[in-house]
Order: sequence, then C-alpha cells, then structure tokens
Amino acid sequence: MDTAEIRRRFVAHFERAGHTPVPSASLLLDDPNLLFVNAGMVPFKPYFLGQETPPYDRATSVQKCVRTPDIEDVGKTTRHGTFFEMCGNFSFGDYFKEGAIELAWDLVTKPLADGGWGLEEGRLYPSVYQDDPEAVELWKKVTGLPDDRIIRLGKSENYWSMGVPGPGGPCSEILYDRGPAYGADGDFGAEDRYLEIWNLVFMQDELSAVRSKEDFDIAGSLPKRNIDTGMGLERVAFLLQDKANMYEIDVMFPVIEKAMALTGKTYGANPEDDVRFRVVADHVRSSMMLIGDGVTPGNEARGYVLRRLLRRAVRSMRLLGYGDPALPELMPISRDKMSETYTDLQHDWERISRVAYAEEETFRKTLQAGTQIFDLAATDVKKAGATRLSGEKAFALHDTYGFPIDLTLEMASEAGLSVDEDGFRSLMAEQRQRAKDDARSKRGQHADTGVYRGILDAHGPTEWLAYETLQTESRPLALLQGGAVVPVLGNGEVGELVLDRTPFYAESGGQAADAGVIEFDGGRLEVLDVQRPIKGLVVHQVRVVDGEFAPGSELQAQVDPEWRTGARQAHSGTHVVHAALREVLGPSALQSGSYNRPGYLRLDFGWTTGLSPEQVADIELVSNNALRADLPVGWQYMTLPEAKDWGAVALFGETYDDSKVRVVEIGGPWSRELCGGTHVDHSSQIGTIVVTGESSVGSGNRRIEAFTGVEGFRYLARERDVVGQLTSLLKTQPDDLVGRVGDLVERLRSAEKEIEKARLSQLLAGGGQLAAGATVVGGVHVVAHRVDGAGGGDVRTLAMDVRSKLPAGAPGVVVVIGAADGKVSVVAATTESARTLGLSANDLVRAVGPFVGGKGGGKDDVAQGGGTDASRIDEALAAVHAAVAATTQSSPGQA
Repeated sequence: MDTAEIRRRFVAHFERAGHTPVPSASLLLDDPNLLFVNAGMVPFKPYFLGQETPPYDRATSVQKCVRTPDIEDVGKTTRHGTFFEMCGNFSFGDYFKEGAIELAWDLVTKPLADGGWGLEEGRLYPSVYQDDPEAVELWKKVTGLPDDRIIRLGKSENYWSMGVPGPGGPCSEILYDRGPAYGADGDFGAEDRYLEIWNLVFMQDELSAVRSKEDFDIAGSLPKRNIDTGMGLERVAFLLQDKANMYEIDVMFPVIEKAMALTGKTYGANPEDDVRFRVVADHVRSSMMLIGDGVTPGNEARGYVLRRLLRRAVRSMRLLGYGDPALPELMPISRDKMSETYTDLQHDWERISRVAYAEEETFRKTLQAGTQIFDLAATDVKKAGATRLSGEKAFALHDTYGFPIDLTLEMASEAGLSVDEDGFRSLMAEQRQRAKDDARSKRGQHADTGVYRGILDAHGPTEWLAYETLQTESRPLALLQGGAVVPVLGNGEVGELVLDRTPFYAESGGQAADAGVIEFDGGRLEVLDVQRPIKGLVVHQVRVVDGEFAPGSELQAQVDPEWRTGARQAHSGTHVVHAALREVLGPSALQSGSYNRPGYLRLDFGWTTGLSPEQVADIELVSNNALRADLPVGWQYMTLPEAKDWGAVALFGETYDDSKVRVVEIGGPWSRELCGGTHVDHSSQIGTIVVTGESSVGSGNRRIEAFTGVEGFRYLARERDVVGQLTSLLKTQPDDLVGRVGDLVERLRSAEKEIEKARLSQLLAGGGQLAAGATVVGGVHVVAHRVDGAGGGDVRTLAMDVRSKLPAGAPGVVVVIGAADGKVSVVAATTESARTLGLSANDLVRAVGPFVGGKGGGKDDVAQGGGTDASRIDEALAAVHAAVAATTQSSPGQA
C-alpha cells in the first residue's frame, strides 16, 4: 500500500466517524517556543490551552512536521527522520479514552478490503501508563486482548505534557512486534523490535509546577477532557510496504536509487555508505519541504537548520564519490513523489529549486576553501602529537570560512581527532547571547493569558470596527497593569485597557497598530499600542496624559485620521510593490515578510541575488504606473481553497481562519493577496511610491524599502534640495551633475595615488639607512625598528625592503613594529643564512606578541602579527635582540 493510500484511508476513517478534516498547517507557526511544527497537535495548541474556542468537537489531520533533535540520528536508525507526517485525531471535550481506543484499533486491524490497514492482531501490543487501570480495562474491553498483552510503562514513556504548566495526561501507545530479528522477546525498550506506531494521549489533568517530564504536580482535573493522538505515517508505511526502515518507502527510496546511479555505489553493500544514502534521502526531502514553506538558508534559527540539512546532503554525496552538483539531480525526484500530496511544490518549483541550488553552489565553494584549511589544521595537530583541534581553529573555520561546527566535528571524527567544543562555544557566546536577546524580544510568547481568557469569557469578543469607522463610543471592560486588574491609573501611568468595541487597528499582518486617543470624563488617554493577546480580544496599551482614569462611564475612542491615512497608503503600497516585484522578476519572487507604518514600507522576499539598479528602477516605475492608473482596491471574504483557486497570494508562515479569509485585490487579478489590513479605495490615493533601498537580509532573502504618500514627496524634496546645493556649489547644471562629480572623484583618486607613491618612497628611503645601522648580535645583523603611524601593509613593505638591503650572505633579522589607529602591526623577516642558525620569523613574532597584547605567526622566512597595546613596543623590540642572542648562543658553531 503506497503512502498516499495510507494517508487517504486514515483521513477517510475519521471523517466517517464525524471528524472535520483539517489541512496541514505550515511548518512555520508563530510560536516562540518552536522553530518548526514538531507534532500534529501544535496547530491545535490554542484550543488545548483554552486560548481559543475550537470550531469543531472532533478533528483529524495529517500534519507536516520537522524535528531538529533527530538530525544526528538520521540514517542510523530505522525510524528517525527530520521531516515526517503525523496523522492525528482530536477530540475537544467530546469522546475520551474508550472512543479513542475503539477508533484506533478499528483502523489498525480492519481488513484491507474494508478500508483498514489489516495489521495482524497477534503482533500488536497496547501500552498504558502504569497508574491508569481504567485504560487497561478499556483496552481489554475493546480489543479482547488478555491482560499480559497490555504493557504497563512509567511516566517517561506513557505520560504526556507540554513541559509547562497546563494540560497533561496519561497515554497509550500501539506497539508493533517486528519479530525476534529486531530484538529479544518481551524487551519493550527495544524500539526496533516493538515499534511505536500510534500514541493516544488522554488529556485529563491540569498540571502545575512542572519541573521536568517526570516531575510535576497535578493541580486537578481539566474542565473538559480532550484526546490528542499522533501516528507516524512513515512508520506505518514501512510496515505495510514490508521495508526495513522509513528511508526505503515509496516516497523516499527513489532518491536513494538516483543517488546510487550517480555515485556508482550500491545501497546495502556498506553500512557507512548506507547511512549516507539515507541522510541524502531524508535531507533532500526535508530541505525541499522547508523551502516550500518559506524558509531560506541562513546562520541563525530556522535558516541555520535548513542550511545544515542542505549541506549535509551535499557532503554525503561527496563522501559517496559524487563531486558534481547533486541537488539538481536529486530534488526533482523528491518533488515528483511529494507533490502527489503537496501540489504547491510543483507550482512553486522555480523558487524552491533556485534557493536550494544556490545554497549548494555556495557550499561547494565553502567546502573547497574550508576543507583545505581543515586539512592543514588537522595535519598540524597530528604533527604536534596531539589529538584535539583547538576551539580557536574551529571558530576560525566557522567565522572566516562559513564552516558549521557540526561539519568540523564530523570531519575531525573521520580524521581521528576530537574538537575543543567548550572553547568553540565560549567564542560563540556573543552570537548566542544576541540570539537569546532576539528571542526574548519576540512578541506573543506564551505568557499567562488566563486574565485575558477570563475577560473574554465574561464579556465576549471585542466588537472590532477598524474597517467601518475611526471613532466609537465604547465601554471599558477591564483595566490591567503588570498582568493584573487594577482599579485606577494615575497621570502619566501606562496600562492596558479592554473596550467592548474599538475602531483601533491591532498590529497584525505587518501593519503597525493605530495611534490615537481615548477620551473620558475629565481626562484623556494616549493609545501607545494595540494588540490581540488571544483571538477575539483587542487590548489597548494606554498612557494617562490628562486626569486620573478609573473605568466607569462611556469613553470616546478616536483613531488619529492622519495616522490611519498614512497607514492605508503604506499597506496598499506594500501590495503594489509586491505585485510590481513579481511582474519585473517573475512569479517566484514571493513576499516572505513585511512591515508598514504611515509613510513607510519594507518588503522582504525570497531571492538569491541582489537586484540591479535597472531592476529597482523598473519596480518603482511599475508601482507608480499602477498608482497613475487609479486601480480600484476591493476586498471580499471566501474560503482558503477558494482564495487559492482565485490566485490569491498567502504569506509564508501566516495562519488563516478555517472558515473565511479576506482577499484584498488591486486592479483585479494584478494583485490578489490574503490580508486583514486597512487599505485605500483606489491606488492613486497612495500618492507616490519612492523606493529608497534594496539590500540583503540573509542568504536567499532580499529587502525593498520605500516611502509612500507625503513622506515620499518629502523624500523627493530633500533629494531635490541636495541636487540644488551641489549644482550651486559645483557651478553646473543638474543634467551635468553626475559627470562633474565623476570627474572630481577621478581627480581625487589620482591625487591620492600620487600622495601614496610619495609616502611610500619616503618610507622606503630610510630602508638603506636602517640596514646600514643594523646591530650585530651573535654575528647576526639585527634591525628592530618602530614606525609610528604605519599600518600592516606599510610595515611589511618596509621590513622586506630592509631585509633586501642587509649585507649579502650575512645572517640577518628584521622586525618592524608599527602603530596606527590603536592597532599594532608586527612583521618579522629573516635571511637564508640566519635561518641556518635556527632563527625563525615565526618564533620572533610569537616572542613579540605578549608585549603588544596580541599574537601572530607565519613561516620561518616571513611572519606577521598584531596587537592592541602600543605602550610596550620598545620592550618588544628589546625582546627581539634577546631572542636572537639566546638562539645564536645555543646554535652549533656559535658557542
């Protein structure tokens, strides 16, 4: 039975049992605790946490998932994949344990001819939480199995929680016995023998004080008991397809077959190669699915995971003996298998393939440079009789050559070396701290939303009127400060205000929240921000600017009309620029993020190369032509499938209502996007769009910034003023300004070159004098010289010049130290005859390093280094003489 049929039978089974089929959510959800969706229940978390009311009592889904902790296990076990599909059925206060057991057992054991999976009952073992006798009795009742076929396990295996206070409960797993070839009889810890295919979570407890997975307090019972199940599609597929592991199923093995054809190696012939083949199959598919959902390669968070997957796949192919670009050969195979279910892979293939292939090309260059550096470093370690690569070298590989630490660890292991990971991690501390700070700054973290839920339950959802009006008479429902209800806010204090109705736009979809005021009898509040902490509730952050505010009589909520006008212009302008971008670059140039506030917009989009000035000018021209055409702007509501059929563009990672979405169109099919923002009525009302910049915001991501409306005109006016001042200053006409400035720049460059020549001549003029004044130490001519105001290039030039002017054939050493802009530069050079005495430029630079607060190195003939402490340069120069003296005294023939 192929994977598509297994999936179809799962959904059909639960649909017949009254479950609403829910399409897979994107792998990217707005959850600060997760990089990716890692389980089928994740899209339903707001329902389980009580943050939102579910629109159905029963649901079923086949959810795309990615689990990053499993990357290291990929290919080494039968069941670990980075990307996988989790089939699940969910009950929100409807059926509970008995219903979940009946539904699962029925599908698993039902004959193939009746729409089931036909697994042999004699191979199935249910497991239960050891303190859940009710589940034991229900399994015996539903299945007729004897007591000894039901396995009791502890908390670590059969109790589920999210790791935070909230819902939890015991669970039951269905285990499939694969036979004695995979482990001992009755050893239920042998996961290859007793393979878990389905986990049924009985969500019944309210957990508090969660200290670990196995250490928590149960505060009581949930008001509604829920069911959350998860079944690994790939696991069931390799059982029903009689394969040894998940990598050999119908949607993955064709990639291995292609890899065999490319490399000339045979899967199954060598265990090491088999792991590499499996890594290729998994990582090619996982990378493709991540790019399909909007991830682009980068050095942090999601982008880093994708980059790591792509690079591991490419390197595995190289280790299998294939050195040419591999992804163009492999990824289309995976696309053809997965697009049978996920049709967007075909429609969006141009963008997906462009991102993947560009990353492989970048990595091929990185591999070429980084591998050479690693090999040299590994050779040095072995020559020194050591077995450990320093953290500094690992960090240099990462920081300078883009070599990820996991690749360094893999290559070191293959070379029989270890890596000072602690040293590397210490050097990376600053980057990690920045990432943590960024994560903390994210909005929407799972704070305690109980107070908001209580307000919503007591008063119902906020009547949101941002589309209809700019002012309303409103009644205060709650006043909060620091997450708690307060009776009053004094003058100047800031708090949160919930109204029964509001005209204020709450920040979402890239559009900044409205500004304005809320007036009350005897005073006024300034609206600082507007958010939706939970679905249905609008919360205003306010500051008392006049009087003292205590919730009481009705209020007057007023949006600043100038602010709203500017916001509408900017948001509609974002849609116009997006449409223009796709017209100029092609339909694969899709928005990956945006932000707009009155008068300003920025739009991020997936693209692997910088735009030319001509392309930027074309985007601006197409945008302003759309404004001049006075295109009508309209919106309507429809289902998500209808919107997609209509050609509407959805933003990567955004979640949309299951029943209706809002589609905004500008000029009919020219621009159709899912959007909840505020917009102008005709494109001409945007006023103008002035593109001010195009830049990179990470690998595979570009950003366009622009001003709109009055801000656009102000920007052009400032540009005009600058042009006017320059034409007056240079006494030329605007049309001749570029040529005039170009001439001046060229003359300036010529003058700088002449000055540089003169300066260099002056510097070198003293070289002969320095060589002639060399001090003889132990028969060696030594020049140790200080040059203030000289940088690294000048110091090296002078040192080499002085060495060339030392007496021919005589042993000679030159060390020049320069200091400029707070930095110290050191260059040492030796003659051939000096080297025969054991004098090394590399040793001399290392001897100087501690005095100038730095380090360096090189070869015996020339070496260089640097530092930050110029106060001890004279001591460093004295150390040169001492080092030469010590070497010559111990050198044969010099005693």
